[in-house]
Amino acid sequence: MELRTDRDKIAHLLRRFGLGASENEVDFYSKGGLKGAIDALLNYESVPDTQDIPVKKFQSGKNSNVKMPGLQAWWVAKLLTTQRPLQEKMTLFWHNHFATSAAKVLRPAYMYQQNEVLRANCTGKFQDLLSATSKDPAMLLWLDNQFNVAGRANENFAREVMELFTLGIGHYTEKDIQESARAFTGWAFRNAKTDDTDLGNKGRTAEFFFRERLHDGGAKKFLGNEGNFNGDDILGILCGNPQTSRFVAKKFWTWFGYSDPEPQLVEHLASTWYKSGMDIKVLIRTVMESDEFYTDKAYRHVFKNPADFVIAPMRQLGIGAQLASATQAEDLVQGVARTTIAAAQQTMKNMGMPLFFPPDVSGWAGGENWISSATMVERMSFGPTLFSGTQASQRIKIHYDPYPLFQNDLRLESVVDKLLSIMDATLSEDKRRALNHCALELSQGAVTQQNAADVSGQICRLIFSCPEYQLC
Repeated sequence: MELRTDRDKIAHLLRRFGLGASENEVDFYSKGGLKGAIDALLNYESVPDTQDIPVKKFQSGKNSNVKMPGLQAWWVAKLLTTQRPLQEKMTLFWHNHFATSAAKVLRPAYMYQQNEVLRANCTGKFQDLLSATSKDPAMLLWLDNQFNVAGRANENFAREVMELFTLGIGHYTEKDIQESARAFTGWAFRNAKTDDTDLGNKGRTAEFFFRERLHDGGAKKFLGNEGNFNGDDILGILCGNPQTSRFVAKKFWTWFGYSDPEPQLVEHLASTWYKSGMDIKVLIRTVMESDEFYTDKAYRHVFKNPADFVIAPMRQLGIGAQLASATQAEDLVQGVARTTIAAAQQTMKNMGMPLFFPPDVSGWAGGENWISSATMVERMSFGPTLFSGTQASQRIKIHYDPYPLFQNDLRLESVVDKLLSIMDATLSEDKRRALNHCALELSQGAVTQQNAADVSGQICRLIFSCPEYQLC
């Protein structure tokens, strides 16, 4: 196994649990060593979120409503500007776990509410997160639980809460589904009483509402338990079942560590987490502090999802910081800033990850499924898109001028090395030489203010096409 320095480990930590390992972020998180970096990421509540972006900035149309593209742009802007990267990364993980799509939940206000529920509970107790998400209006609509009434129990949510959110397939019976569906009868939502909303005149939010007269009050048998259970009781039984900790811990490690984790590793994670009362921060810390997380099997062996591929380079270039300045200047959705956010949003969609639109209730498949002939074209095209030179695609552009990155050292090999460093790319010497040769041909021997964007875009096209760059 290759021996790695604390700095190497911190960069790896930031790739997985942050939003990229920029030179500045690695410097910042390295101040207290690996332990200090772990503590700093986990204790994000102590970091003032000065770039907290009001969703109302993305209102549009004659009624000044926030529509779905605006809501997507809002989350992209948060991902780009946040000073709490773990919080946003965990919100993204739970969005995939409790996969709810605006393709069916047509009200942006409901999707916004759910996103905020995930963000508020993303590192708390799992039972609190499960309960809040289960009662969320978007989830109630998505899995039809508002139609679940005594005498005509709808089993959709009852099935998915076990199959996808807690136990996993094979750890419950059809009878358990039927009985728990009865317990969830009467769960519904109604318009919130207040009209005070940031989502526009027609963006009224909703709230959980228990319709007691439509609840099945009879005795139920569920996973070996018997009683007059309601929905909260069922969720409590599920969270008290050690299989839930195993199922979620394995999924968590697969997202942040590597695929097919060893059974003994899963059992260690699950038992430690279960003993903590399923405190999500304990699970995160256990993964971060595990020896297995820093092995060759984990290092640069997880396929980048589109958020990793798009958001991280933009933050590493300092585009996120520029947008944060726009936030403070109250011009976030105007001009270049809005175009930049829209380009990132559209690129993630083209790569297969439109935020708020997971493909189904099981979420994005992830892993090697992110890579196809179509998505590789998009990944390669992101290089020219980033720098918007004359050779950039006309459909989407990010107006970033790379010349200041190089102006103190315009040697071609230095330009290539600078881009590799910023993009956090580790390539072989043969590929570095090929990039230097490409830079020579593109620049005709000299990088200038006029050709810097085209040279940078084409060099990054080649970097982004490398198989090793698809991994983080």
